[in-house]
Amino acid sequence: MENPGTAHDVYVAGLKNAHAMENQALSIMQPQLNRLEHYQEVAAMLDRHIRETEGQIARLDEILAGLNESASGLKDTMLSFSGTMAALTHSTAPDEILKNSLANFAFENFEIAAYTSLITSARLSGASSTIPLLEQNLEEERRMAAWIHDNLPAVTEQYVARKAAGQRADV
Repeated sequence: MENPGTAHDVYVAGLKNAHAMENQALSIMQPQLNRLEHYQEVAAMLDRHIRETEGQIARLDEILAGLNESASGLKDTMLSFSGTMAALTHSTAPDEILKNSLANFAFENFEIAAYTSLITSARLSGASSTIPLLEQNLEEERRMAAWIHDNLPAVTEQYVARKAAGQRADV
């Protein structure tokens, strides 16, 4: 049997990491949304997922508060900064929409893995009552990853068509 203290420590660390990860996601998506001009379906989905991500952060705050814990301000700040830098780096690319789409797909799958592990640590630590909130976050990440996967061909086709027509294609 696992040491409940160890499982609890792993769970709390995972919650704080997930909180920082979601703040990083916001710092990546918001600049993308602000720059998008020609990919309205992507913009609509990013806007929706930004709102979902804000809800995910609220759910994580609720779980942390129930454990008499709080998010790590340092982790939140550092990952938000790195997300902003990633978004800024892609903004200089002539194929920004493609780079963002690929990076977003990878990040969504990272979030899926993080929540899958976090749900396991919740179960091991005896925090099963928090699992439905974590599963809600996981389902939203899965939905976003699936949307990116399913729409990547159309985004790529639109990018190539705009480029071939001599139109601005990056955002």
